[in-house]
Amino acid sequence: MISTNDFRTGLTIEVDGEPYQVVEFMHVKPGKGSPFVRSKLKNLRTGAVIERTFNAGEKVPRAHVDRRPVQYLYNDGESYHFMDTETFDQLALNREQLGDAAKFLKEDMVITLLLFQGKSIGIELPHVVELKVVDTTPGIRGDTASGGSKPATLETGAVVQVPFFVEVGDVIQIDTRTGEYLKRA
Repeated sequence: MISTNDFRTGLTIEVDGEPYQVVEFMHVKPGKGSPFVRSKLKNLRTGAVIERTFNAGEKVPRAHVDRRPVQYLYNDGESYHFMDTETFDQLALNREQLGDAAKFLKEDMVITLLLFQGKSIGIELPHVVELKVVDTTPGIRGDTASGGSKPATLETGAVVQVPFFVEVGDVIQIDTRTGEYLKRA
């Protein structure tokens, strides 16, 4: 059990039998009444974000989420296949379990598998991935480095906005948390 006074970003707790990660929290001490903690929690199974208010000092169970390194092998159209890098066991996850992370998966990439009560509930990608641009409109003479953006399709099929100077064949860095272009690699 953990006190709501000890909340911090990234902490995993259990609410109604589901694992949640604390995304945001704020301790509120009103002029009248008792203090409370207002929080935003992300469901690790579904990815849904909820807002929940707890009384200050209230105890909530801590969710023990195991993290294991796995290597992404391939996608067969229905499932994404991974291999545990320690035991070499293979497992498959569907698109719903991966959510938006699926559009940044590249073969042979090592990522973190999240397990709750022995069942896989999702993955954690590195914060930055390097992907190759396979399709984008060519830059036109006169386009400046700071003057806007254009869509680019990456080798994984994801479409992101990039500056005009990025061309087909360039390797770029993407922030997997926001899906935004960072820089050329």
